Amino acid sequence: MSTRTDRLGGRGVTLDTGVARIIDAEEQHLAHNYHPLPVVVSHGEGAWVTDAEGKRYLDLLSAYSALNFGHRHPALIAAARDQLDRLTLTSRAFHSDRLGAFAGALARLCGKDLVLPMNTGAEAVETGIKVARAWGYRVKGIARDRAEVIVANGNFHGRTTTIVGFSDDPLAHDDFGPYAPGFVSVPFGDASAIEAAITPDTAAVLIEPIQGEAGVIIPPEGYLRAVREICTRSNVLMIADEIQSGLGRVGETFACDREGVVPDVYLLGKALGGGILPLSAVVADRDVLGVIRPGEHGSTFGGNPLAAAVGERVVEMLSSGEFQQRAAALGEHLAGRLGELIGHGVTAVRIAGLWAGIDIDPSAGTGRDVAERLLARGVLVKDTHGHTIRIAPPLVVRATELDWAVEQLGLVLEG
Repeated sequence: MSTRTDRLGGRGVTLDTGVARIIDAEEQHLAHNYHPLPVVVSHGEGAWVTDAEGKRYLDLLSAYSALNFGHRHPALIAAARDQLDRLTLTSRAFHSDRLGAFAGALARLCGKDLVLPMNTGAEAVETGIKVARAWGYRVKGIARDRAEVIVANGNFHGRTTTIVGFSDDPLAHDDFGPYAPGFVSVPFGDASAIEAAITPDTAAVLIEPIQGEAGVIIPPEGYLRAVREICTRSNVLMIADEIQSGLGRVGETFACDREGVVPDVYLLGKALGGGILPLSAVVADRDVLGVIRPGEHGSTFGGNPLAAAVGERVVEMLSSGEFQQRAAALGEHLAGRLGELIGHGVTAVRIAGLWAGIDIDPSAGTGRDVAERLLARGVLVKDTHGHTIRIAPPLVVRATELDWAVEQLGLVLEG
């Protein structure tokens, strides 16, 4: 065994010598843009992962919802393996026999006409911004280079230079300017603030229906309906960033479904790639997404046959409603169990389906402290914003596994 000092936390963490060597190799050769927990994952299946020493952990993070269907779901692995034996990449210079089927299936799931496939969630957001501006100029008639997009305080839409410019998180924002103009930020959850910010130059309102990185912040009931009504009345696009909240996570296909709202544009990613590879998409009707012309946007890997094959299977699995129903039922169960901890090391719980933000009483330590103590007990979670931990289990998790995880959290908070 070897004692390794965590470079940011300054703690002594006892690790197996082989594991310490693996972590040290990362420290030496990777840019330090992450602060991972001291565990080396080597295998995964369903809701569980195994580390390099053979210890098993219940994964309650799901790669920030990219693993909604769990690790190595057999149907998704089969789709990927079949496509690997046929074709992986053509670029969009040519057609492939998988892309049209995927796009049609995803469009039907969203109730829209067109799909623009990309790779990462940040690319989907950047694409959505480009579409909104083009629509503003070519359809709404906004004067050239004056289009504005309204965003919400506390947002997290990615880490590209455009996106961080309208973030109010210092870690994401500071020292990366100059920032792109054209964004107006208002308080999250306040529809009247959106209405007040709209001008003739407003092309779109870009919001997360539930703010994930901020700590699973759920807006007041009726907020999304009000935003939808305001956007329709003002001839402004409503763009919903469902990259974390969508595809079954909250007990509905989309978080907007919780209020019966259909945005003009869906931004999708993470779980769309089945936890196997990056796949994102912008989905909208023809009168919106049709403004993009050949040569104006693209990606060498966007819509590649391998991603399309996996994505089509993801859509097929969601179409039955099974995963949405599991998330709703298990989320209700989880809410009851987590509620028992309020006043016992937990100050507040926010939960939508199988997605929870848990505020830790400062007397019990920081969110990072709790995450490290849960790691020692075989449970993987991640902290955010100091005293909050996030829980986003794979939708294949069992109620008994959730019960065990909450018991571990209770024990950690007691200690």
